[in-house]
Amino acid sequence: MTTSSAPNQTQAPTATPAPPPADSRDRVSAFMQGIQDEICAGLEVLDGEAQFQQDQWERPEGGGGRSRVIKNGGVFEQGGVNFSEVWGQQLPPSILVQRPEAAGHGFYATGTSMVLHPRNPYIPTVHLNYRYFEAGPVWWFGGGIDLTPYYPDVQDVKHFHQTLKDACDRHHPDYYPDFKLWCDEYFYLKHRDETRGVGGIFFDYQDGRGELYRGPDENGPAAQYSQKLGELPQRSWEDLFNFVNDCGKAFLPAYVPIAEAHKHQAYGDRERDFQLYRRGRYVEFNLVYDRGTIFGLQTNGRTESILMSLPPLVRWEYSYQPEPNTPEQQLYDIFLKPQDWLGGNVTA
Repeated sequence: MTTSSAPNQTQAPTATPAPPPADSRDRVSAFMQGIQDEICAGLEVLDGEAQFQQDQWERPEGGGGRSRVIKNGGVFEQGGVNFSEVWGQQLPPSILVQRPEAAGHGFYATGTSMVLHPRNPYIPTVHLNYRYFEAGPVWWFGGGIDLTPYYPDVQDVKHFHQTLKDACDRHHPDYYPDFKLWCDEYFYLKHRDETRGVGGIFFDYQDGRGELYRGPDENGPAAQYSQKLGELPQRSWEDLFNFVNDCGKAFLPAYVPIAEAHKHQAYGDRERDFQLYRRGRYVEFNLVYDRGTIFGLQTNGRTESILMSLPPLVRWEYSYQPEPNTPEQQLYDIFLKPQDWLGGNVTA
């Protein structure tokens, strides 16, 4: 597998993208801030003790954002839900590699991103990011959501994926199958030969043209699925905006029931040590591969907000191997390998 930080090798779409509506930036900005508000309110109810603290920040080159962090709560050891919108004339190199036709244009980018690190090892870490980008004739939506459990429960994983599939299916029957495969590809630590967790959905460069998959691995499962579909009928800006809306609103019903089911589950030092060790994988991915981190740093975003995805406590252990016939080994043998979670054949 390859990561999406590599150049895009897929064939360019043949159709010309329709221009976005004149109020596209205002509408997407309002949605991204609204979904930040909705998610924060729902998470404060779930946590029951802590509340989000907000930092408003401005970017000297243009734009700014709202960073919200929750710490030392009843459920969340630390987590952040951020909104940002930035604009300027100097496109970051990571964008020009992917979309060279954007060269010479000013850009606008906005999104909401979130990472939550619960204290209880039986509650998974979760990540969400939805974003929008414009530069001259170029525009697209991207993002996704993925779950990173430490002591997974099959029914939790199935619930998470089913909720996302339901949101996708309201817009196109092939969104979930392809974006699920793309998520497995993207949230993959090549140097560890393992996925970051149990996946979810991931998509990028969606402007309504051509094939669904726009990633770097033209021979991977997501690309092969997309190639079999061929070029889809052109989808409008409105179609994709509505799709991203539904994906954002699917977060709370996908995650909250999982956290509620485990927030009072007892654990000890063994489980806590394993959780802190596995958090190291999260750090490795975000600092080496994550495109949002790279984009934020290249566009002189607020460093504290960009790195809020990192856990407050983490540990590394040389040459760790899980003991045989333990829940820790089960994580490696089953849950860190791509699975058809909704196919009915997963047992653990």
